[in-house]
Amino acid sequence: MKNKTVLITGASRGIGAAAAREFASLGANVMLAARTETDIQTIANEINANGGNAAAFACDVSDLAQVKAMTEACVATFGTLDVLINNAGVIDPIDSLAAADPTAWDKLIDINVKGVYYGMREAMPYMKKGGTILTIGSGAGTSALEGWSAYCTSKAAVHHLNACLDNEERANNIRALVLSPGTVATEMQMAIKDSGVNPVSQLDWSVHIPPEWPAKALVWMCTADADEWLGQVISLREDPIRKRIGLIT
Repeated sequence: MKNKTVLITGASRGIGAAAAREFASLGANVMLAARTETDIQTIANEINANGGNAAAFACDVSDLAQVKAMTEACVATFGTLDVLINNAGVIDPIDSLAAADPTAWDKLIDINVKGVYYGMREAMPYMKKGGTILTIGSGAGTSALEGWSAYCTSKAAVHHLNACLDNEERANNIRALVLSPGTVATEMQMAIKDSGVNPVSQLDWSVHIPPEWPAKALVWMCTADADEWLGQVISLREDPIRKRIGLIT
């Protein structure tokens, strides 16, 4: 990853922040993007203070103009865009189909689905010589869960978006993969637990993996060792995958 440029959305916390630190530690240039600039600037400052090379850019991924500006700023800052990580996402509304707020449903789809599409669309022109586009998926994309109709629908959609991207762009050396990380100890998982809805909220906190595990998985997914999964969803819940990455022995 040395001297490669990695753009990460939703980088202010959780998997996104852990990924920024992990890629930077390996010598990559990192552009952190999120809606709240102060949060990502703090992480960028930390990375730079530790000898890394990071920058921050405030972006709401549900706005195409902002996503376009984000990718332009990344290339203007570092000269290239080699890896895009579509990590930004929300879980709300957690509610039944009958009771869920349609406005909240719209907002989730704008962020979780259209935001991923916008990222793919704006990154590809800078990857004429190849690149990697990674998207955070979920087991919710293949399992219907009570109260998560919007989230499950959005993750099923991005799984298919990834497959479409691979189908259209693999010949142009763009690598497309989805990471389904399982349950991760993040603020989103706290919101899920507080909701008390469906079995995921009942899980003991000790079963959730640290965000550093998905971060290491994302680095591995940028290597040729992950090429057999191009266009597919890689599940970090599977022990063979964890062993392949080096997370367990």
